Amino acid sequence: MFRIEAEVDKARHDLLRSRLRDTNTAASPFIAALRRSPTTREVPLHLWALNDSGDLAGGLVGHTWATWLHVTHLWVDDPHRGTGLGSRLLTRAERIAHRDRDCTAARLETWDFQAPGFYRRHDYRVVCAIPDYPPGITEYTMIKPLP
Repeated sequence: MFRIEAEVDKARHDLLRSRLRDTNTAASPFIAALRRSPTTREVPLHLWALNDSGDLAGGLVGHTWATWLHVTHLWVDDPHRGTGLGSRLLTRAERIAHRDRDCTAARLETWDFQAPGFYRRHDYRVVCAIPDYPPGITEYTMIKPLP
């Protein structure tokens, strides 16, 4: 018999993640090799754009892992949209991932009301569309090979 609990528990979360990682490592020689190599571990990649006053004007948060850049957040404050700042942040992250971390591709998720057109202009293509996630919205997963 099992008891199922619904609660946020960081210690259990970390244990579950560790056990899942061990299971995945045992099943995949590639993942096992990645875990042994210090250059292919998940490494954060954060970029911050500050205005003349030192306030946050935009930023990109992501990480690199397994020869991939994963952009999780890219945001530009309203007064700076359309100035090329988002493009500069994305291009810089791709350059760091490729040149400094040997990444060969990038991925991200965006909603239909956010920036799929922006990413298409930067040569990303949709590989997955999830309609109604959340209801009334389509989420896209997009990828791009890095030169």
